[in-house]
Amino acid sequence: QVQLVESGGGLVQAGGSLRLSCAASGRTFSIYAMGWFRQAPGKEREFVAAINWSGGSTSYAASVKGRFTISRDNAKNTVYLQTNSLKPEDTAIYYCAANRYLASSRQNDYNYWGQGTQVTVSS
Repeated sequence: QVQLVESGGGLVQAGGSLRLSCAASGRTFSIYAMGWFRQAPGKEREFVAAINWSGGSTSYAASVKGRFTISRDNAKNTVYLQTNSLKPEDTAIYYCAANRYLASSRQNDYNYWGQGTQVTVSS
């Protein structure tokens, strides 16, 4: 099993940046595809970004493409989400997730989830 812990969230003004981190346990982190999802109050959790096991393939939701970058450092058992040009509509709890099968935009494909880190973007 994999345990995930997110960090790096906070309060930022519109146009600012945050770098979210997700630290994973275990020695087999490198075989998992990883994803970032987010959920705002009253809304469904939505896909943000995903990265395959090697880091060579990434995908993004249209709403964040060009602004967010997902990356991973398998030697450090960590996946990152660099968020730039933040907008108030980016405000949400951001979750990282691990998928032992494949990178996916569907949350149901992920097996393990972190507790989330809050990102708040002010106008």
